Amino acid sequence: MQDKKVLIVGGGLDGVSAALEKAEAGAQVTIIEKFPTLGAERIPRDRLIQPDDAFANPDLDKVRNHDNIQVLTYSEIKKVNRDNGKVSAHILKRSLRVDNSKCNDCKACIKVCPVNMFDDFDESFSFRTAVDYFNPATGEYNIFKEDMPVCQQACPVNLDIRTYAGQIADGKYLDSLATIRDRLPLPGSIGRVCPHPCETACNRQYLDEPISICFLKRYVADVELNEGIEPVYETPEKKLPEKIAIIGAGPAGLTCAYHLARQGYENITIYEALPVPGGFLWVGIPEYRLPKKLLQREVDLIANMGIDIQYNKRIGKEISFEDLRNNDDAIFIGAGCHLGLKLRVPGEDEYEGKGIVDCVTFLRDQALGNPMETKGKLIVIGGGNAAIDSARVGWRMGFDEVYILYRRTKKEMPANSWEIDAAEHEGVIIQYLAAPVEILGKDGRVSGMKCIKMELGEPDASGRRRPVPIEGSEYVIDAETIVPALSQGTDLEFLGEDHGLDINRWNTFDIDEETGATNVQGVFAGGDVVTGPDIAIRAVAAGKKAAEGIHAYLRSR
Repeated sequence: MQDKKVLIVGGGLDGVSAALEKAEAGAQVTIIEKFPTLGAERIPRDRLIQPDDAFANPDLDKVRNHDNIQVLTYSEIKKVNRDNGKVSAHILKRSLRVDNSKCNDCKACIKVCPVNMFDDFDESFSFRTAVDYFNPATGEYNIFKEDMPVCQQACPVNLDIRTYAGQIADGKYLDSLATIRDRLPLPGSIGRVCPHPCETACNRQYLDEPISICFLKRYVADVELNEGIEPVYETPEKKLPEKIAIIGAGPAGLTCAYHLARQGYENITIYEALPVPGGFLWVGIPEYRLPKKLLQREVDLIANMGIDIQYNKRIGKEISFEDLRNNDDAIFIGAGCHLGLKLRVPGEDEYEGKGIVDCVTFLRDQALGNPMETKGKLIVIGGGNAAIDSARVGWRMGFDEVYILYRRTKKEMPANSWEIDAAEHEGVIIQYLAAPVEILGKDGRVSGMKCIKMELGEPDASGRRRPVPIEGSEYVIDAETIVPALSQGTDLEFLGEDHGLDINRWNTFDIDEETGATNVQGVFAGGDVVTGPDIAIRAVAAGKKAAEGIHAYLRSR
């Protein structure tokens, strides 16, 4: 046994006994124990065990003090490799959160700890506090801390918020930015537009108010920008040869390309139908919320990893989807939702392009420098963020008056509350409990809209109270321009015929939730073409997940 190395998993009776036996024979022994101490016995919740009653293994001190034994408590094996007859193990050693050398074993922590959790010692049949107290004979304690805090769980891309916020507190701004970029390649952009579900979950709100998690991303991104630092995103020296096509240079496509480049793929091409990158980040979010110069810089950093972004390349027109399938080893579809949905009221089709324009077209044309005539009154219909953005853009474009019509009350409005308040502060007039009935016209153009007042009835499938028309309450609003901002849909005509992809009744892709894979081998999808119109950070998460799925697929062929 001389010079032999032995790994023992588990520090109970058998583990301790085996460790001593191997060590006495001359082997170098390492004990891995997932609990904070050997002899893993936790105190029951229904009584306090006195030291005389506790499990006490007389060999514990021998193990701790033996020259040939290394004890790794609060640890676990993450990976085992075998190579040429030898076995190696990757071990995660967690930090203990109690200095047991200073603990006087008063047990006050157990009594006052407010956190209850299932007790894994008895297969979760009972509860315990977050204080781990294992063996009264040894009197060793630890504080359990969840692997992923609630804010990180609420973030679609699971950013390590605890780490990057702590780095900011320590003044390590660029380290914090590096932590963020490990998962999110667009920190400055997302830090300006994200509705931050992480802050809604933040436990700090129960004390005073949530931490400004979203603005912290923006802050560290701006530190780098203000200091004139131009980072270079590193890629592995060893390159992978497979060709990967990405449809759409929005947040999903850009993130997918970023993470694939970090894996070493050097033949990544993004095909973008628009003349600009970012998808809805560019053509759907106004300049005052997300400066185009900042977005372009973050896209350039990604492109500099060796990613080829081809603009004005519409799949199905300049290049067919079938050609991509034949010429590339994998495809990611992140085309987004760029079709504005219609009101489906009389007069809409008759005056389309003559004073009525959907919000997607309205915002896109303004973002690309092709604004429409801005005289008279603008009416925006809808209650989401697209409606608020359209109204606030219209106000900046120079319309005389800007209205928003929403069929429910402010309480049910799905737009971000701070955006609604900003719109009202700027002078946008919001009419609640009102819905369009007919588009009116004169001399071949829109002249107004007939509306009807609503009242709230029973809740519908969304959980919000259903708006019900009030009979005889119709009225007319004069207007030169009407912008429906109800929602957006997908345009999947680029797939062509006989594509074989599973598409559901919402005209979005059915995918494997773990990998982003569609039913067609080598084709992946993510973002709005899967979820429908959603927030950008969720598209980022989909792009990252698909990159992992594509990598696993290509390496397993």
